[in-house]
Amino acid sequence: MRKELVFGLTLMGLLVLATVVVMPPPSQWTQGHLGLLMLSLVVVAIMLGFPTAFTLMGMGVLFAWLAYRWTNPDLAVQQTLDLMVQRTYATMTNDVLIAVPLFVFMGYMVERANLIEKLFKSLHLAMSFIPGSLAVATLATCALFSTATGIVGAVVTLMGLLAFPAMLRSGYDIKLSAGAITAGGCLGILIPPSVMLILYGATAGVSVVQLYAGAFFPGLMLAGLYIAYVVVMAKLKPSLAPMPPESERSVPLTASARAIAGGEHRRALPGLVAALLRPAPGGPRRRWVAGQLAVSALPALLAALGFLVVHQAVTREIVIDTGGLREIAETGGGADAFVYEGVAEPPGEAEVAAAPGVVEPPLAEPVPGTLAEPPGAEAPGSALEAAAERAEGARVAEGPGRKPVPLAFWIALAAALVVLVLHYAIFTFERLEILKMLLTSFFPLTALILAVLGSIIFGWATPTEAAALGAAGAMLLTAAYRQFRWSVIKESVFLTAKTTAMVCWLFVGSSIFSAAFALLGGQQIIEHWVLGLNLSPVQFMLLAQVIIFLLGWPLEWTEIIVIFMPIFIPLLGHFEIDPLFFGLLVALNLQTAFLSPPVAMAAFYLKGVAPKHVTLNQIFAGMMPFMAIQVLAVLLLYLFPAIGLWLPEVLYR
Repeated sequence: MRKELVFGLTLMGLLVLATVVVMPPPSQWTQGHLGLLMLSLVVVAIMLGFPTAFTLMGMGVLFAWLAYRWTNPDLAVQQTLDLMVQRTYATMTNDVLIAVPLFVFMGYMVERANLIEKLFKSLHLAMSFIPGSLAVATLATCALFSTATGIVGAVVTLMGLLAFPAMLRSGYDIKLSAGAITAGGCLGILIPPSVMLILYGATAGVSVVQLYAGAFFPGLMLAGLYIAYVVVMAKLKPSLAPMPPESERSVPLTASARAIAGGEHRRALPGLVAALLRPAPGGPRRRWVAGQLAVSALPALLAALGFLVVHQAVTREIVIDTGGLREIAETGGGADAFVYEGVAEPPGEAEVAAAPGVVEPPLAEPVPGTLAEPPGAEAPGSALEAAAERAEGARVAEGPGRKPVPLAFWIALAAALVVLVLHYAIFTFERLEILKMLLTSFFPLTALILAVLGSIIFGWATPTEAAALGAAGAMLLTAAYRQFRWSVIKESVFLTAKTTAMVCWLFVGSSIFSAAFALLGGQQIIEHWVLGLNLSPVQFMLLAQVIIFLLGWPLEWTEIIVIFMPIFIPLLGHFEIDPLFFGLLVALNLQTAFLSPPVAMAAFYLKGVAPKHVTLNQIFAGMMPFMAIQVLAVLLLYLFPAIGLWLPEVLYR
């Protein structure tokens, strides 16, 4: 606590010093300088521990009153109160935010289904032949579970109780084990369905649908890089992650399976087919054999169904309307979009560019001596016209036409066939038992996640509708695992209401703060300063990502999104950077908010449940290589934008 206080006071002093150095003497202050002072005071207050939402709201109201009083003291109080009501109403009527409580409720219900233990055990058995199998299974479980819940603290805590002791008992290195749990637990921030992407989309006016599609492959890439690092380290230094003994990798066979196999390593498919065609006297019944064959064929059937759905999605003509979330292949679009600062319905779905693309033109300069209009105060007609301009050029489907199948589809299909052939080549009766374990743990949760993501990405449902589907599916999953009790529902609803209230108050405070900041002209001062540096798009991108990386040390991602994104977003148009691409980089970068010392909440979550001999310094040291992997992932996404933009282009262009 003492170190955190010293760090906070030091950072506060540096921030105040920087503000004093940059700003002119008080006699020369303008409204814009008051805006910069407001921004500095907000950051200082948050670092001192004041509630973020009410700090934003209080500072916004105070400085909005100063802005109005600057020009008309008699109407300052009335105008400030009107601004508060308008901003609060605009936030509460934002349809995008309806998905937040539904996804949060889905996460809490899945967490209480108590399936993580079965999931971890079955994945460990399935991956027991891989070096560092326990850590790999931990990362895979974290990725899947954090995708379903999106709650970093819950995933890290549960895996700290379940996987951390198991890895330590198996002789795993403390640092490697701690790094795998903390890094894997933070994947829910990025991998859809992510609440952070919803908040970014609402703040930046970017389609949540396209954000989910764009974040899918970067999330898988980051998880894959984590797993590759663990496997390589376990291969190079086996002492860091010893292979589990044979007793922990074996699965007992049933009497029927032993009767057919005649040996534990005989392949399952030939034995089952022979038993079905020529049943042995006293052997297992044909009905049982047919059931085992059906279970064995499930991976191939699921792969075929998945590729059929993907084929239909990538070949159909589709375009998204200006309202943000509905398919308009027949109507050609509507003009029902509305925009306001801080919380915005995604204004256009046809704006994904080849990487990075062009967005809105820079904001106009305010007339000297007048108040700057807060974004969103324009007439309704201008918002509709802007939305129509952003949707211009969208290709609307005419008739039942089909797009050509992309080459990547055939490559993925060939790779899947190779994987299936290898799978069935080593598919023994022991692997069949593991597959049946996965059917009761891995596949139900995966089916729920894919149903939610697929309905969003393929345009079958809006994020809000898909979130409702996920909430209903989570309740069914909880009932299937016999955990559907009144106490579980009550606790989940209470925690959902608590989290949703926090998010909504954050957006209300952010909206009032952004309006006051715009009224004072602080945004224009920042824009003029940045543009005066004559930065290239690459330099601006590097500067923005470095600032976000550093902000991730003292602040959480929610504060960074609602406070600083409205400052960065208006500058993207000048540098011709696609806000979708920028959002994906930010999402990758914001993983540091939970992995960067000295705050590093994931480390404190793990420390709270770790054995006493595990120190906080060891956990921090274990997180460092995974932070380096995050930086590598951001670099790869910037160098190869197609990692994030290919899927939105295929589906929505």
